[in-house]
Amino acid sequence: MINEYLKEAKTRRDVFKALGATALTAALVAEAGFDPAMAQALAPAGKPMKAAFSNAGLQASWCAQGKQAAEAWGKLMNVEITWFDGELSSTKQRASIDNMATQKWDFVAIQTFGIGTLTSPIQKMIDAGTPVIAMDTLIAPPGEIAIHTFIAPDNEMMGSAVTSQLMAAIGGKGNVVMTQGSLGHSGAQGRARGFNSVVAPYKDVKVINDQPADWDVSKVARIWDTILTKNKDIAGAFFHNDDMALAAHNVMKAKGRTDILIAGVDAMAPAVNAVLDGTMVGTVRNPSCRIHGWAVAAGVAAVQGGEMAGKDIPAYILADGPVITKETAAGHLWLQKNFLI
Repeated sequence: MINEYLKEAKTRRDVFKALGATALTAALVAEAGFDPAMAQALAPAGKPMKAAFSNAGLQASWCAQGKQAAEAWGKLMNVEITWFDGELSSTKQRASIDNMATQKWDFVAIQTFGIGTLTSPIQKMIDAGTPVIAMDTLIAPPGEIAIHTFIAPDNEMMGSAVTSQLMAAIGGKGNVVMTQGSLGHSGAQGRARGFNSVVAPYKDVKVINDQPADWDVSKVARIWDTILTKNKDIAGAFFHNDDMALAAHNVMKAKGRTDILIAGVDAMAPAVNAVLDGTMVGTVRNPSCRIHGWAVAAGVAAVQGGEMAGKDIPAYILADGPVITKETAAGHLWLQKNFLI
């Protein structure tokens, strides 16, 4: 088998030598079954564009980083971005998006705090011909509203991957807690499904609390003060984002309960460092920079390139991110610093 491979490799080198350097790349991609015509340059807007963005709330570090990433990509692509903060409140975000819908934008990108809370003003913008890109969580149930595209991670995978790490760390037994995000957030729903699917086969694991904290670290502190007071034996805890995990860890430290193993989602820099120093068992990257940056690129392609929803761009684009390990942490932090993941 190895000899056959080497023989074939030599034959290919001879062919490429005969073709010359100019045709080498074309020959390689053709052999791989890739059509070079499919590749397009990521071009900035020819004339300045104006875009409106909103995410769940800039109090959350994931959302704050997303804003920075969108603005960085906006500068590269000649897009001026106006931000409408969701403030971790469905009511406040709705007021903000109602205001957004009264203005003219080249394109819009939104991460909703809760499914179905913004349908009316978003429909108004769609009816006006504005491409609307959904980020991270569903704007409305599938098929209910004609968005341009939906850019999001596989939340169920993220929940299950980190929960698997946690189960291994606690030896598959003991009392555990899941602190959820907003129950109306499709990402939180996926993370809960991932957690539950992994925990279900462990007969010696008992979920003693699964309260939502709405991504709010103040709520987390109150919830965990009560949890620790009522429960003397907790093996581990899974949090729907790292901000909540680290906020709960501060409460644990104050009560002398640092034996509780914790894991989260988002892989923001403080959590990556917490994995490195052993404070957290694990985290997985919800790629804020990819999601927000790709939304800028998708908006420019829609307006400048004429990309049509359902024809030139798929309804769903997976923005994936890795589980963080000590081996990959340093490289991952560099990618985050440069808004690449």
